[in-house]
Amino acid sequence: MLKDYPQRYELSNELHARPFPAMQIGGEAAFLAVKRPDDAANRDRGADRAHLLALLDRFGADHPKPGATHYFGQIGRYRLKWESHTEFVTYTLFTDRLAAKPFDGEIFRGFPADWLAEAPGARLTSILIRVEAADDAIPERLAEWFVPESLAASAVLDRCAVIAGDFRIDETGHLRFALFPEAGTGERRVGRIIQRLCEIETYKTMSMLALPRARELGARLSELDSRLSDLVGRLREADCDAEATLAELLSIGSELETMLARSAFRFGAMGAYTALVEQRIEVLREERLDGRQTFAEFMMRRFDPAMRTCRSVEKRMGTLAERARRAGDLLSTRVNVERADQNRELLMSMDRRAALQLRLQRTVEGLSVVAIGYYAVNLVTYLAYPVGAAAGLSKEMISALAVVPVVAGVWWVVRRIRKRAGGGS
Repeated sequence: MLKDYPQRYELSNELHARPFPAMQIGGEAAFLAVKRPDDAANRDRGADRAHLLALLDRFGADHPKPGATHYFGQIGRYRLKWESHTEFVTYTLFTDRLAAKPFDGEIFRGFPADWLAEAPGARLTSILIRVEAADDAIPERLAEWFVPESLAASAVLDRCAVIAGDFRIDETGHLRFALFPEAGTGERRVGRIIQRLCEIETYKTMSMLALPRARELGARLSELDSRLSDLVGRLREADCDAEATLAELLSIGSELETMLARSAFRFGAMGAYTALVEQRIEVLREERLDGRQTFAEFMMRRFDPAMRTCRSVEKRMGTLAERARRAGDLLSTRVNVERADQNRELLMSMDRRAALQLRLQRTVEGLSVVAIGYYAVNLVTYLAYPVGAAAGLSKEMISALAVVPVVAGVWWVVRRIRKRAGGGS
C-alpha cells in the first residue's frame, strides 16, 4: 500500500482551517483584534489560548483542539469566531438581530468587561458592522452614520452589495462599517464580505504601525546624514585627522546597521500587510456608488502616502548605511596609504642609519688597521732588531722598513675577516 507523506493531511487541512462565516441579511457583527504593544512575533500563544478558554468557559462552550489557530462556536446568544495570527489574535461576534439604534455598541458588550481587561495585549482595532437589506434609503443612512469627508462607499461583487465606512473611531471607541446586500445574496457571500472588511481594517492598522517608527527614525537619520556629510567633506582636507574621522565613521555605520536590524521586522511586515490590504480590496471588485470615493481611492489618498513615507525612510536608512560603508572604505584606504608612507619613511630612515653605521664601521676598521699596524710594527722591530743591528741598521731604520709590509698585512687580514663575516668588500 502506498504510504502518505507524514504532513499530507495536515497541509491539506490547512487550506480549510479558516472557513468564512455565514451571515444573514439583518444582523450585526463586532470585531476585536488584540496585539502585544511591541514587534514580537513570537508572542505567548499559550496566554492567547488561555484567554479564549476563559471566555468559552463563561458560556460553557466547547474548547478548540490543542494547537488550533481557529475556532467557531456559539457563546450565549452570539456566534464567536476566533483566529490566531502571527502577531495578533482576533475575535468576531455575530448576531442575526439588528439593534434599534445603529452602532450603539450593544453587541460588543458580548465581550465581558473584566475579561477584556485581562487580555494578554492591547486593542489593535475594533469594528462594529451593521448588515441591512439594500434599499433606496442608503444615501440617507450613510449621511447619518458616517463623516462625509472620510466616507468611502462602493458597490462590490458585481453590485450584489454596497459597503461603506469612514475609518474613524467613534465615541464608543469602535470603527463603523455598513453592509447593504441585495435581496437574494447568500449568507456565505455576506460572511465573506464581512471578513474582507475586517481584514482590510486590521491589515491597514498593522501596516500603519510602521509609521511612528519611520517618523522616529527619520528624525535621527537627518542628524546622521548631516554628520556623515561633514565627515565626508573632511576627507578632502589635507590636515584631516584620519584616525579620529575613521572612528566617528565607524560609530555612524554601527548605529545605522543597528537601526536597520531593529526595524527590519516592522518594515518587512508593513510590506506584507500592505499587499494584503490591496489584495483584499481588489477581490471586492468595487464599482463607484453615486460619485463617492471607493475604498481603493480612500487608501490611495489616505493610506498610501503613509506607506510611501515608511518605504522612503527604509530606503534612506539603507542608502545612508551604504554611504557610511563607502566613506569608511575610502578613509580606510587613506589611512592605509598614510601608514604605508610612514612605513616607507621609517625604512628609508633605517637604511640611512645602516649606511651611517657601515661608514662608521669602516672608519673604525681603518683606525683599527692603523692601531694594530702600530703595535705590529713595534713587535716586528723588536724581533728584527738583533738581525738589523748586526747588519748595521738602526732601530728607526728597521721600523721604517717594516711599516709598509706590516700595515699591508694587517689590512689584508682584516679584509679577509670582513669577507667571511659577510661584510662585503
